[in-house]
Amino acid sequence: MNILGIETSCDETSAAVLLDGRVGSNVISSQRCHTGFGGVVPELASREHERMIVPIVESAVTQANITKNELDCIAATAGPGLIGAVMVGLCFAEGMAFALGIPFVPVNHIEAHMFSAFIPESPVHRVPEGPFISLVVSGGHTLLSLVREDLGYEVIGRTLDDAAGEAFDKTGKMLGLAYPAGPVIDRLASTGDPHFHAFPKALTSQSQTSKSYRGNFDFSFSGLKTSVLTWLQKHPEEFVAAHLNDVAASIQHAIVSVLVEKAIAAARHFRVRAISVAGGVSANSALRQAMKEACMRHGFDLHIPGTVYSTDNAAMIASLAGLMLSKGKVGNNRYDVAPFASFGATTRKPH
Repeated sequence: MNILGIETSCDETSAAVLLDGRVGSNVISSQRCHTGFGGVVPELASREHERMIVPIVESAVTQANITKNELDCIAATAGPGLIGAVMVGLCFAEGMAFALGIPFVPVNHIEAHMFSAFIPESPVHRVPEGPFISLVVSGGHTLLSLVREDLGYEVIGRTLDDAAGEAFDKTGKMLGLAYPAGPVIDRLASTGDPHFHAFPKALTSQSQTSKSYRGNFDFSFSGLKTSVLTWLQKHPEEFVAAHLNDVAASIQHAIVSVLVEKAIAAARHFRVRAISVAGGVSANSALRQAMKEACMRHGFDLHIPGTVYSTDNAAMIASLAGLMLSKGKVGNNRYDVAPFASFGATTRKPH
């Protein structure tokens, strides 16, 4: 089956083609028009998607060395995301599927990240076996889930305030770094001291104030933001500039430590064998290394997509559509388009 996937949830316009389960193409155009605003401007994002959607889709089909008439199915992100941006890719995909007379599959963006470990990156690619813990970390979401073999899942933890990606971007803005700040902090931290300053790690065993971390898989990063702001206000600009790499490393260490501890604790609690980490923040080098070391230490299999499949991309949309079709999970085309992820019906607290 040849599946075209389309992703336009935020500031990447992406199209990909899966050829019988193999990635035939994965074209991504990242928008640069938001840099001067310190964040993504929804109206600009929508207009840029409108400008790029046709050439990106044509490029994906051409690179896959097929014609549009050889497509068997088209899938697209149906949320969550910037609603105007989502609608560009969604309407284009539905219209194209209708014109070609082939099925259309709406895909949840966060679920696509959750199952991105199944994207076949090589002929010997290994996928998670049995139930596994999924950690999705992105600019807007930090979600911990228990995933079953039938593709069903239960959300066991989520952020109570800011997502990990937001924590990187907002603390980076305090430091005067360019948006998006996550990659910049990652680069600066590579030569910094992560123990330069102990920023708070809420709801963990390393928390200075909370004793309710056991069995609690939720996240909180708002206190980290406040702590960074308070620290910056107490130190002169010259001192901060001289120790910028150390501050960046300390912030990164605080965020990464929380993510790793929660994922390991969840895997031990539910007695699974594997952990998957996905979403834009999973491209962070320190998180990848720390998670790798922790999984080796505790005996868990770790599955992290390559960096191109960690950030927003259409290959994960096409891949999840293929999984859904293979499991008979695709019914009628009735669905809701929503800007925010809602997992209320599938959430449970651990026993």
